[in-house]
Amino acid sequence: MRKLASIQRIWKIEPIEGADRIELAYVLGWQCVVNKDKFQPNDLAVYFEIDSFLPIRKEFEFLRASSYRKSDVLGEGFRLRTMRFREKLSQGLLLPIDQFPELTDIDEIGKDVSDIIGVRKWEIEEKITTGGTVIGTLPLDVPHTDETRVQAEPELINDFAGLEYYISTKMDGSSHSVSLDEDGFHVTGHNYEYKDDGKSAFYDLVKREDIENKVRKYCAKNDIRILTIQGELCAPGIQKNRLKLTRPEWYVFNVRIEGKRVGLKRMQEICDIFGLRMVPVEEVGTDLPSKYPTVDDLLKRADGEYPGGGKKEGIVIRPTEPVFCDRISTDLSMKVVNNNYLLKNEE
Repeated sequence: MRKLASIQRIWKIEPIEGADRIELAYVLGWQCVVNKDKFQPNDLAVYFEIDSFLPIRKEFEFLRASSYRKSDVLGEGFRLRTMRFREKLSQGLLLPIDQFPELTDIDEIGKDVSDIIGVRKWEIEEKITTGGTVIGTLPLDVPHTDETRVQAEPELINDFAGLEYYISTKMDGSSHSVSLDEDGFHVTGHNYEYKDDGKSAFYDLVKREDIENKVRKYCAKNDIRILTIQGELCAPGIQKNRLKLTRPEWYVFNVRIEGKRVGLKRMQEICDIFGLRMVPVEEVGTDLPSKYPTVDDLLKRADGEYPGGGKKEGIVIRPTEPVFCDRISTDLSMKVVNNNYLLKNEE
């Protein structure tokens, strides 16, 4: 579960050349620009991740000029983005704990305080852009696709020790899934299920590829009760279309059978049977930490461009066969978002 706001320890403070009033503070695998002398190494602070949507309250009013947003879905608040000051990236927000009276007695490192402060995740209003008409929340077997960023959990790198892993390209689009269960065939976005009313770009693709018929036949033939396929819908009009596509395409990154994620080989086989595209697999190897021991190493690995020339969003790293990870309470997986993409993508 992603911690949008949490108590964290600052492990390093670093000056910024030519800056008299600001400096860099390091927390987890992130760096944040902060006011000079506001923090010292080993201080505890409240860290707010990028893509947090902060509530309207006096502690955040200094963000109004740069970060205020009003959304039909989320209401009013302040959206945290990757920023650059004096050529230095600032990836989130650090504030002293004592600015928040409700946190006075909390000093547990890693404590998630998102709900206490009222922080939510900034969501693109997919139900307007790619979905269609909402008919409900996600079905039981369609999990939210929100991989943990390695900067938020640097120790995840060591959890890959001794495992065969694969690195796939993180496609720049909108998350959409199909699922078949005892209640029927479902078409969903990141947060909602949609009905077929002629208003959904993803339904158009599902029909074009005859996906429902293929899923039903496969499940009947293999005695499968529940099958879910998740992928990224990329198309003109979605996320600036960095892949330079001329029509919608769906890139599969996850297949679940009877409630469990399948491994890389099985996912590739199912995509071949259904005639579906998979997210590109860039690398397969063993013992990830021996090759990419630090967050910086992985950030360099994540940099690059899509074939069309747009900045690549980043990469996703998983074991070739699912492995449960106690650290994140789900199957081991992490994403590494390209810093150059973050800067180009901010609006």
